[in-house]
Amino acid sequence: MVKTRLMESLPTSAVTALYRCLLEDTVTLVTSLTSVEVAAMCPESDQQELAQALGNTVQVVAQVGEGLAAGLTSVFRHFTAAGRQHVIAFNSDSPHLPRSVLESAFETLDTNDVVVGPTHDGGYYLVGAKADHPTLFERDPMGTNSALDRLLTRTKAIGLSTSFTESFYDIDVANDLILLARELRLSPAKAPRTAAWFVEWQQAVEQIPPRAAAQ
Repeated sequence: MVKTRLMESLPTSAVTALYRCLLEDTVTLVTSLTSVEVAAMCPESDQQELAQALGNTVQVVAQVGEGLAAGLTSVFRHFTAAGRQHVIAFNSDSPHLPRSVLESAFETLDTNDVVVGPTHDGGYYLVGAKADHPTLFERDPMGTNSALDRLLTRTKAIGLSTSFTESFYDIDVANDLILLARELRLSPAKAPRTAAWFVEWQQAVEQIPPRAAAQ
């Protein structure tokens, strides 16, 4: 399953192929980090299929509960229970993010309880912590332009020190897709699979009307 907002502008097959490319490029990005264990978190029903799709290149862990908030809670519960103190949950649709940003996020946890990577639309592409905080994402609606504010309200209520990485965009709507197309046209090596997708679907992307791009 993938985000559906892009299906207003592109065929379902194109959107599905896009998110697979984004995921594969993101895995390549994070596995390039030094001394970092990488795993993908997903609903239990998708665990086997996702492992096959990724060629068993990384561990695939089943989350407890449904939805993104449950997935994030599961990330920190699972990995801090194994004794790790620096855990980063990172989305699968920002393969264009510089590796240095992820490295900086881990370093930030040396002196802060939480690190957050904000997106331009009021959400966040990354959240990290040194421990499991079961109420950090509890009952919070995800995927909205208030997601970041809600998270920061919760960290303040719990009394957690919070720092930030650079602000970036992820791929939610047509305008994000157009920005990424421009970026990868100049630097395709950032996300080669996604760059190849843009070559294949170039005509469809160029035909996205300006109104859709501004949503």
